[in-house]
Amino acid sequence: MKEFWNSRYAQENYVYGTEPNVFFKQNLDASPQPSGSILLPAEGEGRNAVYAAKKGLQVEAFDLSDAGQQKALQLAAHNGVSINYQVGEFSNFDFGENRFDVVALVFAHFPSWHKSDYHRRLVQYLASPVAFIIEAFSKNHLEYSAKNPDVGGPRDLDLLLSIEDIQQDFDQLQPLYLKEEVIELNEGAFHKGTGSVVRFVGRKPE
Repeated sequence: MKEFWNSRYAQENYVYGTEPNVFFKQNLDASPQPSGSILLPAEGEGRNAVYAAKKGLQVEAFDLSDAGQQKALQLAAHNGVSINYQVGEFSNFDFGENRFDVVALVFAHFPSWHKSDYHRRLVQYLASPVAFIIEAFSKNHLEYSAKNPDVGGPRDLDLLLSIEDIQQDFDQLQPLYLKEEVIELNEGAFHKGTGSVVRFVGRKPE
């Protein structure tokens, strides 16, 4: 997978654009003065990390891809902000419990044999009572990507999420928003068109 993402991010253009994910942006903007720290796993080319830094959050991000890191740091410099972006496998990181005020997974699709474990580890990193944000392609997305490959998303059902997956993996969080929705994506060259996503916002009980 590292080779796949390095090849994709090696393109000159930002393949998912430079603007933040709409659902992610909406939730950060809902807090008029967000502060504290945010963790962004599988952050790719840095569009969400840079937006969070511009909002005043201290940003910790990581991804498998060296090419993604390079473009993310370039985007941060272009916007006059600083982000801490590491490269490596999820299993190699340990950020400690109750570390972050926000954790966000934006189209971060983990292998089925690691998915639940990774999700539960991310909950441990979250401080109480603030936000955990997810937007991911749903299990129903395959019918949309079959009709329009430009909308992107994994072609493996095990990598996709359902509401039941969210309820199971994040049962320690109080759900503030949880819906499967059909949306129009316009994020660079690889997220274009109609797709099915699961959107979730949760927090730790106080």
